[in-house]
Amino acid sequence: MRDLPPTATLRAFEVATRHTTFTAAAAELCITQSAVSHQLKNLEEIWGLPLFQRGKTLSLTPAGAALAPLVREFFSKLETTLADLREQKGRVRLRVNTTYSFALKWLLPRLPGLARLHPEILVTLESTDQAINFASTDADVAIRFGHGNYPALHTEFMFREQLFPVASPALLQRFGTPDEPAELLRYPLLTRDGADLVPKWDAWFKQVGVNTDVLHENVRFADTNMTIEAALLGQGIALARSGHVEKEIADGSLVRLFDLPFPSPAAYYFVCPQGIETQPHIVTFRSWLLAESQQAQLSYR
Repeated sequence: MRDLPPTATLRAFEVATRHTTFTAAAAELCITQSAVSHQLKNLEEIWGLPLFQRGKTLSLTPAGAALAPLVREFFSKLETTLADLREQKGRVRLRVNTTYSFALKWLLPRLPGLARLHPEILVTLESTDQAINFASTDADVAIRFGHGNYPALHTEFMFREQLFPVASPALLQRFGTPDEPAELLRYPLLTRDGADLVPKWDAWFKQVGVNTDVLHENVRFADTNMTIEAALLGQGIALARSGHVEKEIADGSLVRLFDLPFPSPAAYYFVCPQGIETQPHIVTFRSWLLAESQQAQLSYR
């Protein structure tokens, strides 16, 4: 660390890399032009490298161009971290990574309860449908939808949902309420496109004993939330996971069709890097999350 110069000298370098003259850099720093020149010369002596080509305008040498983004990133991260710490006001930040649909439909409505019980925890939500890689993300913990095979991670089962058709009251008024699953074949069916973990109509029909080769599909959606929204608009019947339509079923904007059990082949899991699961704020969040999951599991049977 003997080559680390004073912070003021680094700041002078960072500012000078964004200007073409010492005069402009001095104006931003509110110091004299000679002071800027002196600090940059001192920095070049400390590092033993020419950083600027001096002439009518300033330009960076190859060494200066290589160091400029590193110094700029240092100040950016320092300012961001300081602002973050001031915002926390003594609270512990916990970065949680999960899928967008799960965060929106299941986790967000429950977070006020966590805040009331544990105001010392400040949750930051990140959303992605990609597999979590803790080496390339700032997330502390994650909630993942799958089969629980997450090598080298601390993994805990949360809950498993039920799959069932849902429709808006307006659509049922137009088409009538089906009395048995086979009648759904004459209804417009909303399909969520995607990977094997996505609920599939053919699997549901097979589960309830209906053989079919052709489905009356209107549109295929790439997103769970769009599929549910289309059902709310009366565009068709969606095959929903119970955790994604709690509010809609409770307020009557969607109606569950048929009380037939069909457990989702995939479930939700809490994951984090091995070893950090014992940190106090993670223990608190995990305990709260698993308690909420147990309640949800009971209601999804």
